[in-house]
Amino acid sequence: MGIEAPFLKTITLRGGGDSETYPCNIPLAKNGFELAFRTPVTIICGENGSGKSTLIEALAVHCGFSLTGGNRNHNIHASVSDVDPLLKNMKFSWSLKINDGFFMRAESFFQFSNQIDTLAKESGNSIYQAYGGKSLNERSHGEAFMSLFANRLNRKGIYLLDEPEAALSPHRQLALLGLIHEIEKTGNAQFIIVTHSPIIMAYPGAKVQHIKDGGISETNFRATTHFQLMARFFANPEKYLEDFLQN
Repeated sequence: MGIEAPFLKTITLRGGGDSETYPCNIPLAKNGFELAFRTPVTIICGENGSGKSTLIEALAVHCGFSLTGGNRNHNIHASVSDVDPLLKNMKFSWSLKINDGFFMRAESFFQFSNQIDTLAKESGNSIYQAYGGKSLNERSHGEAFMSLFANRLNRKGIYLLDEPEAALSPHRQLALLGLIHEIEKTGNAQFIIVTHSPIIMAYPGAKVQHIKDGGISETNFRATTHFQLMARFFANPEKYLEDFLQN
């Protein structure tokens, strides 16, 4: 049996930088960190602006993936990225360097879909076979996300998902977890997922890394601010909103 996931073992960033320019000015970069990956699925959570998307973007660049989404084959218009200054101080340790996989970035999904349409016009509609047989733009936002996941998360590689819940209903989020579970069982895939969704955070066996106060540490999904807020809300929605709106 060959080496199984997780293939990426650690990311280390030396702290102590004094830059006032993004991305080296975010607290996570200034303080430094060592992030260990001990399971095939790792969840990264934190408030807006905490640096979680910056971290996964830096990893995507390190892997050679397109920052608008995709893999090495989509990175045909690669240029200097915003996270390059951060990468100079980052070290990556692999048990097996994986060159395949996919970067899904909800923020630029529309741009990625348009790129696929452009390639189809240049090379023929056969390119759509890798995305469910037709343009992602011919589906609803949520259906396009699920078609992408169902057709691209299916082989050996490292998969970086940045807020995959953005267009997914709770039911679809559960369906995504089902897809992840099927490929995880093969031992051929490592997932690193940035999310605000307590549903995704609860994936069985995943290690949850919480970015907070300029640091990153492992926690239980029930201890995250995301889960605790939603738990308080669903315990008594009317009372929660009444108290919240009065403050």
